[in-house]
Amino acid sequence: MSTRHKDTRPVLVAGGGIGGLAAALALVREGYHVKVIEQAAHIGEIGAGIQLSPNAFAACDALGVGENLRAKAVYTEEMVMFDALDAKRVASISLSDGFRNRFGNPYAVIHRADIHGALLEGVKATTEGIEFLTSTKVVHIEQDEGGVTLIDAQGNRHEGQAVIGCDGVRSAVRQQYVGDSIRVSGHVVFRAVIDTADFPEALRFTAPCIWVGPNCHLVHYPLKGGDKFNIAVTFHSDQPEEWGSMDGDPAEVQRYFRSTCEQVQQLLRIPKAWKRYSTADRNPIEQWTFGRATLLGDAAHPMVQYLAQGACMACEDAVTLGLALRREEGDWPRALALYERSRVARTARVVLSAREMGRIYHAKGVERLVRNSMWKGRPQERFYDALEWLYGWTAANCLDDEAVA
Repeated sequence: MSTRHKDTRPVLVAGGGIGGLAAALALVREGYHVKVIEQAAHIGEIGAGIQLSPNAFAACDALGVGENLRAKAVYTEEMVMFDALDAKRVASISLSDGFRNRFGNPYAVIHRADIHGALLEGVKATTEGIEFLTSTKVVHIEQDEGGVTLIDAQGNRHEGQAVIGCDGVRSAVRQQYVGDSIRVSGHVVFRAVIDTADFPEALRFTAPCIWVGPNCHLVHYPLKGGDKFNIAVTFHSDQPEEWGSMDGDPAEVQRYFRSTCEQVQQLLRIPKAWKRYSTADRNPIEQWTFGRATLLGDAAHPMVQYLAQGACMACEDAVTLGLALRREEGDWPRALALYERSRVARTARVVLSAREMGRIYHAKGVERLVRNSMWKGRPQERFYDALEWLYGWTAANCLDDEAVA
């Protein structure tokens, strides 16, 4: 690690999840000392599977952990959409050579813990310049032109050059500087990871498969070298929801999926235990940098899951932040302004597109018929054209001329 910066105070990173570790790695690679402040007792990741699109691999390559991820990922042959009522194939996108040649990277699936672990290994491999502080809750930030002071729940004061708020959907950093409310979507996700041996052989596709139905859908794909399958089901709750997670009741899933086909019903009967997540996002904002404090990942742009881009966007953020600091030669106000300008419109588009994709997935009545007819006979290149804005991101183009003008 280079120690080329005169100011040896650490950069304070609030949050030790995927976004926080990606930010820490980007900063350490640029020669900064970093202190990661995490509310939980341990630096770790919970959850199940996530999808890694080409832009995620591009970001992780720029962070130096791409090969580590590639060794743990399951590579997929296509993405497939089925109608959950009649089991007909609605659309499929090939992820083979044509896709990889177009976007320069594969599409894969992986366990959340594996991407978190790869980033953590990358941070620790620097051997210096990084400090972890757990069981520490951020409550307030003070700053002046020269630096910041983060105050935790025990009254301890942590001084640094800047603070990067990577503290998730309920970000304390965002609450102080923006003060907006989360938007509870009313959409509930049940997740489970099961052994491949328990998964129906006829449905063991090496692909992310989505079964779309009225106000509900189910996704499944293989994990961990193919010995596990991730299953996630989503439905529109008919009850008031609060953002959070708890153990899930299989009877609740069955109630919302009772009109679906036998293949979906067969999959729903497999998990013996579910984890239930009530989802939320926030409306996009134009400003998330305030002096020497900025936001990253879910703290900046929490999104619903329909484009599978939450972790991908956090990694892109981290790369962009590091490159902005390099371009502006460590001038924090200028670098953070450049970082924000480079990310606001793109991430807002992802947040809003994810909401719209949820509507398409959950179409009913005549809208379902429209959805099922939209992609008939579409050549693969037209699918790739439609995905270019999302999957075509690279570190080389993340600070474009328009953003810095």
